[in-house]
Amino acid sequence: MSKYSQLDSVRLLATLPHPCGYLPDREATTVFVDPQTPVDQRLYSCLSELGFRRSGGYLYRPQCAACRACIPARIPVGLFVPNRNQRRCWRRNRDLDIFHVDGIDTDEHYELYARYIEQRHADGEMYPPSREQFRSFLTEAWGCTRYIEFRARGRLVATAVSDVLTAGVSAIYTFFDPDEDKRSLGSFCILYQVEWARRLGLPSLYLGYWIEECQKMAYKSQFQPIELLRENRWAIKSP
Repeated sequence: MSKYSQLDSVRLLATLPHPCGYLPDREATTVFVDPQTPVDQRLYSCLSELGFRRSGGYLYRPQCAACRACIPARIPVGLFVPNRNQRRCWRRNRDLDIFHVDGIDTDEHYELYARYIEQRHADGEMYPPSREQFRSFLTEAWGCTRYIEFRARGRLVATAVSDVLTAGVSAIYTFFDPDEDKRSLGSFCILYQVEWARRLGLPSLYLGYWIEECQKMAYKSQFQPIELLRENRWAIKSP
């Protein structure tokens, strides 16, 4: 039986065209898996290989009529070699204590999330933050969801939300202390998840979508090699 045989029963729904959240003056259309569809880890993994992404309780993929700028990206864990800046980032954060926890629906986690959105993404769709939004987006765990805390002398400085799939780890979202610029916490959390995926024996770390014209997505191309999904085929992006 093909690993994609479950896809025959998946019903997809589409949104109406709406303003793109990444590129100005463009319209976006999103297809998503019918929320009534039973999705287990195997099906979720197959959908991730086809470019789907999870947000809260939904699995979705951009499918815009006139634009193909959103390109699924993943790091091939076995081939990844950190560059000089990434090695420095790793060393700068050696003092952090890292914990895998069962949940993040606490005042401490929400307050860090709210500060992060207010200072780093005030121009985005998640501004202004709210507790309800935080819960629906990040705290409603699927069976494969893992929460990772990064603490400096007990103080929470970053949190990563990840899903463990059969063929990789999907980095769902990371939020961190916006005042800790010197630590480069966003990069460090990716580096940690690469190592974690390696320890789990999984081949990939899924990073969501890479958009060449979007400056906020530029950090993803700093992790080399990186694979992009184009025309239903994963291939390593040329430097």
